[in-house]
Amino acid sequence: MLLAVVSLTATIGHRFYNEPRLAVGTQAPETIVAPRSADIINLQATAVQKQLARSTSGAVYTLDPQANHQAMQLLTEAFNEADAARAQAGPLPYVDVGILATAVQINLRQLPPAQWRAFQAAFTPSSPLVLPPPVQPAVEELKAYQIQVSPSQFQATLAAITKAHSNYQAARTSLPASLAPGFLDLSVQEWNSTQARLTQITREMLAQGIFPRLVEGLTAQAIAVRLQDANLPPAARPWAQGVLLQVLQPNLIEDVNQTQARAQAQADAVTPVRIVVVKGEVIVHRSQVITPTTFTILDHFNLTQRGVNWLGLGGLGLLVSLGMGIFWLVQRRERRQLRRRDQVLILGLCLSAPLLPVFGVATTSLPLVGMLMGSFFSPALAVTVILLMAMAMPVGLNLTLNTLLATAAGGVVGGLLAGRMRSREEITLLGVAIGVVQGLVYLLLGGSGGPWYLVLGTGGLYGVLGFGWSIVALGVSPSLEHLFDLITPIRLAELANPNRPLLKRLATEAPGTFQHTMLVATLAEAAARTLGCNVELVRTGTLYHDIGKMHDPQGFIENQMGGVNKHDLIADPWESAQIIKKHVTEGLVMARQYRLPRAIQAFIPEHQGSMAIVYFYHQALQKAKENPQLQVHKADFCYDGPIPQSRETGLVMLADSCEAALRSLKDATPEMALAMLQKILKTRWQDGQLQDSGLLWEEMPQIADTFVRVWQQFHHQRIAYPKHPVVQERA
Repeated sequence: MLLAVVSLTATIGHRFYNEPRLAVGTQAPETIVAPRSADIINLQATAVQKQLARSTSGAVYTLDPQANHQAMQLLTEAFNEADAARAQAGPLPYVDVGILATAVQINLRQLPPAQWRAFQAAFTPSSPLVLPPPVQPAVEELKAYQIQVSPSQFQATLAAITKAHSNYQAARTSLPASLAPGFLDLSVQEWNSTQARLTQITREMLAQGIFPRLVEGLTAQAIAVRLQDANLPPAARPWAQGVLLQVLQPNLIEDVNQTQARAQAQADAVTPVRIVVVKGEVIVHRSQVITPTTFTILDHFNLTQRGVNWLGLGGLGLLVSLGMGIFWLVQRRERRQLRRRDQVLILGLCLSAPLLPVFGVATTSLPLVGMLMGSFFSPALAVTVILLMAMAMPVGLNLTLNTLLATAAGGVVGGLLAGRMRSREEITLLGVAIGVVQGLVYLLLGGSGGPWYLVLGTGGLYGVLGFGWSIVALGVSPSLEHLFDLITPIRLAELANPNRPLLKRLATEAPGTFQHTMLVATLAEAAARTLGCNVELVRTGTLYHDIGKMHDPQGFIENQMGGVNKHDLIADPWESAQIIKKHVTEGLVMARQYRLPRAIQAFIPEHQGSMAIVYFYHQALQKAKENPQLQVHKADFCYDGPIPQSRETGLVMLADSCEAALRSLKDATPEMALAMLQKILKTRWQDGQLQDSGLLWEEMPQIADTFVRVWQQFHHQRIAYPKHPVVQERA
């Protein structure tokens, strides 16, 4: 405990080792003068100037080809719509200019409904005496024309005028309200010239670029100036103004790379802020508050009285001790016994968290610590470590709040979810999730200031770091698992792979034992799931619990395949018992040889506990009756133990004891099977084999019910297929 407190305090309290007594904001104890002349670069002020240069450098924009293409496409569509409207309005002139001047014809077809009705009434017998001013010139010219031509010719002229007015009004109605209809009155030559000039103006303005934040009024003014210089027909200008306002949209996009390069170039061009000090010049007067500039000068001359801040280290040590106490309470609440090697590993992980800030890297390895702690131990312990480290590190390290909270959030996510991962691929996906969380937290907290693209880039970097920590975790986990003898769900899944060398040997050299192992694993796994035990540990431990039988496969009945029983040939119960007991010691030898975790090795002796090998023990008693000189000691026929020390190994003992009995049942009912299993479990309980396992007497009925249910699944009734006589085919 003391070693942990000292080492953590020493690592986290990095800034207390060389802390100035005369820091910024403190008062000078005496008047201090410059011991010599110096030209000092004010690094802090220079950094501020560089940051200001970056933030005020402005963005670099480039033309967006897609926006330009879209603008030209919109202009073409506007021309096509205008052509359709001009075709609907009809050509000019629509009557002979000798009858009506072109200007009069234009005016006539533009007449609103009331004036148009007044125009039509002017040629009726009861024509009004006073006509509206826009109508009167046309009426006078037409009445003069009426005298010169026949009635039929005059009516044909009126019909042409009426048709032209109707077509024009229909075309005008079809136009958007935002577009002026003046282009309908242009001649073909004027219209072609207008289209060509608008195309040229559009291309020129797009080439110059339109900023996305340009005020709409400024765009309208720029378009008006262009149209004024273009010598367009007056009737076309309102329509052209409206079309260009719709077509000319922002076509400049920010070039992030060029913007960053420009900002960096301007920052590099900043002249360092220098402070010239003359020997004997007063740096700071007595009782004067030390400013950043004053501190820079004092620190240059080593006058800031730097040294170890023992008070700060002591306070940090108290904080670390409090954190150790909180961790101990959580550990007790979790009912988790940590070995000394586990404590060493946890301490090592905690010491690794502040290493990056100590070496000047603006991040922490809390996500890595969270993933490893959650995978090796439990989510509660992992989250506790992350939160305690996040509270302690700012005391002794120069870390920004955004960096600390972002990495702590990633560590919490890793600690909560790492223990649920069952494959290396899932760990990789967890790294992606940690990266997303880190990046989002950093961005939500506003980053570290500066231009938005720098903040966004740093947030993206934190996202990449989250994925990178998962890669590191994948690389170091196997080594740490072997070095500290740890079991994780992923390692258990790998050890349970039937293609593992030891399991392949078992299936080949002792096939009967292998089948027995698979059935025991099924029973024990189901019971573990019912009682809430570690299912992966139970299944993997069961697969290896009888590997020692490979030392003499024929010494066990399940591998004899109905052949001669080896023990009948030996005819010595003491020797037979030693052969049977040896599968435990040989199993432990094989487990160490193949570097199985100790948690898996525990299943080998504990699944037998200190039970007696009843068959040979009774055989020895029978021989002793026949030969009184023989002495029978029960210890010679009992396993050496230990008895099960965990709920998981206790379940495997019970499953191993019940498997052979269940396999021997043929036509038994579930009630009969349950009664037999309850008797076996009661015997194990009364023998004291389960007293250290943590299993409760109240759980025995649940275990028996689970075993019977699994037995029923394996021995379900089958359909009796009808037997057909064999019919011999004719040759």
